[in-house]
Amino acid sequence: MMANVKMTLYRYKLLVLIFLGNILIGCASVENNKRDPLESMNRAVFAFNEKFDDYVMEPVAKGYRAITPDPLEMVIGNVLSNFSDVVITANALLQLKFDAAAASATRVVINTTFGMFGIIDIASDISAVSDINLSKRNEDFGQTLGRYGIGPGPYFVIPFLGPSTIRDAIGIAVDSSVFHPIWSVYPDFDFLTVRLPASAGWSVDTRAQMLDTDKTLEEAALDKYEFVRDAYLQRRRNLVYDGNPPEEEGLEINGNNESIDDEIEDEDVIEDGDKEKKKNNEVIK
Repeated sequence: MMANVKMTLYRYKLLVLIFLGNILIGCASVENNKRDPLESMNRAVFAFNEKFDDYVMEPVAKGYRAITPDPLEMVIGNVLSNFSDVVITANALLQLKFDAAAASATRVVINTTFGMFGIIDIASDISAVSDINLSKRNEDFGQTLGRYGIGPGPYFVIPFLGPSTIRDAIGIAVDSSVFHPIWSVYPDFDFLTVRLPASAGWSVDTRAQMLDTDKTLEEAALDKYEFVRDAYLQRRRNLVYDGNPPEEEGLEINGNNESIDDEIEDEDVIEDGDKEKKKNNEVIK
């Protein structure tokens, strides 16, 4: 029975990958609302996710934080972080970032052995007190695709998971199916007793870490949907280009969130108005 469940899950993942891949190819040339052509649908899913978070995830995360001692919460976070270092190592290698791959692989070895399967983040402690840089990296398959010139495709909101793009959704599927230890490296792990609880624990722990940012987000955003979308797209673009993204043609933004093209157009209008005003003054004289 479990074999049939596993086969069904793998087939589902394969179909999702094929579907998203076709959308990515078809929409790669689509550019704001070129970046968000599915806005009406996205807003509906975003509203659903907000309600789900209000009534389910946030209360569960608050309860988890309330009953879990801080040391235990840190241990759980460390173990989950150690698993993610395997994903980071694989993607760093695919992107030919050998320094990052070596550092992440070293983190896995040190934290898994001396850190007792990731319970203690010894690698970060070593990095903090020495010149050896074993700090946590951030790489995933979505970034790997971006590294090799695959565009993000249209922005869309995934039910329960939140903001994404077609490229990043493919990245999530590949990372979880191919690289992540819990879901792929050890395929004999039972779904109901290991994989599902691990996924739920990761979701709750991640949500608990975000509790402190909720108030800031609510206060900062007039339109929460746009705020989340723009912040997500900007962050992902910075990650793909390692913090040094090239200027987007036709989408360069100034400090007032206005495109440079619009700013130049406004300057031309002002300049034409000044010339006309000057001409009228000369006629009056």
